[in-house]
Amino acid sequence: MPAKIDYTKFQTTPAIPEASSMIETFRAIGYSIEAAVADIIDNSISAAAKNIWINFDWKGSDTWLSVKDDGHGMNNDELVQAMRPGSKNPLDDRSSKDLGRFGLGLKTASFSQCRKLSVISKRENCKSVYWTWDLDFVNQTGEWKLIKYVPDKKFEKEISELKSGTIAIWNDIDHLVKNFRSDDTKALEKFLLIMEHVKKHLAMVFHRFIETGKVKIHFQDRPVEAWNPFLIHESATQGFPEEPLQNGKVIVKGFVLPHKSKISEEKVKDAEGPKGWNEQQGFYIYRNERLLLSGDWLGMFRKEEHYKLARIQIDLPNSLDAEWQIDIKKSIARPPLVLREQLKAYAGQVRNQAVEVYRHKGKNVKQLPGQKFIPLWVDHKRGGKWFYKINREHPLIEKIKKQATTEPDKAIDTLIRFIEETIPTKSIYIKEAEEPEAQGKPFEGIDQEPIRKLMKQIYDKLISEGKTDEKAKAIIFNIEPFNHFPHFLEFIN
Repeated sequence: MPAKIDYTKFQTTPAIPEASSMIETFRAIGYSIEAAVADIIDNSISAAAKNIWINFDWKGSDTWLSVKDDGHGMNNDELVQAMRPGSKNPLDDRSSKDLGRFGLGLKTASFSQCRKLSVISKRENCKSVYWTWDLDFVNQTGEWKLIKYVPDKKFEKEISELKSGTIAIWNDIDHLVKNFRSDDTKALEKFLLIMEHVKKHLAMVFHRFIETGKVKIHFQDRPVEAWNPFLIHESATQGFPEEPLQNGKVIVKGFVLPHKSKISEEKVKDAEGPKGWNEQQGFYIYRNERLLLSGDWLGMFRKEEHYKLARIQIDLPNSLDAEWQIDIKKSIARPPLVLREQLKAYAGQVRNQAVEVYRHKGKNVKQLPGQKFIPLWVDHKRGGKWFYKINREHPLIEKIKKQATTEPDKAIDTLIRFIEETIPTKSIYIKEAEEPEAQGKPFEGIDQEPIRKLMKQIYDKLISEGKTDEKAKAIIFNIEPFNHFPHFLEFIN
């Protein structure tokens, strides 16, 4: 233990942060608008809200957005405390259901998007109270002071219709609608697309709350339907056994989603989520049922097309926030080093199965007793490199051999047709992505004499047709696979 310092021996002086500079620092933390709205909703859920309403009104640069809930609300002192930056110590003990940590979410999330944050709140059987952070006022005065202001009397009426609850209102949303006119149709279209993305994000982040009926989220007075990343109600979804980590505090469970051929087109579109199929693969980290991080391999793997069906949920309590380095925005998480290898090993199993489903297009490749799957193409290693060859024992090849004795042209055409239609593109792609250096070149590592002889035969034929030596060699060099063997051309004549 380090020795304790006797602070009474030292001179001290105040070093109060400059209000305007600190506010601008808060604004630069880097929230996206969807993460900012989600952070406001966290406060509503922590306040035991059953209903949460997100509303907005397009007015160009005067557009406003509000988040209303029917939680337990606040009195004046509680509201002032909630509006105070850093109202919580992240080291303090807190409820296991608390979704906050730093006491900054309401303020930093809001300041990242707007210059005026108004909050009006009401406890049951009490009058409503309200206060506003106006960043222009803070810049003018240089003081950490709230103002007694509410942007529209309509919000007082809305809060009066609730037994209890809170409304957070954003005005002067400068990072999104600055200088836009209300009649700018392109700006409106862009704004509505962003709002649609916000709705999809909320459907994902709070899907467990919505699915269990703990919370109803209304977006422009329409219910938000939960988006579950794991397609748990699809029969073709493959779930892996849960694995407890960190003395059972952390629970990991993997899923391999169905191949698109096994589900409807509508479900395929829905399952791609806010970011698309490829980007949604990876770990999904939940804390207290709230999704913090979605579709991220945590630096353990690259995102590859053939792993896009792999999604793994990780559940952890808020008591591990510090160990997992949960940030203010609740958008970054880093597992402790001691867990990384365990998570990587578990994810490896899920990823391997995801590749198999992707490779076989979701087909059931299990064989009945006494039966064996017979592929037309087989992969094999030669000299440490991967190659693909036609299975000479395939029944089709046997049939073509017999046909060749009577109908050689037809047999060759049939063979070429089946080769063209059955090239194992997915397997080739997967191996190319995983081991690009291990992909073999034509005739690499085997006797190349047949290639040399065939080049010589074609060369002789071209010469007999009147081609010059230079012209004949140029023609051969531009024929695949002869282009891989330019050294044979030097001595071909």
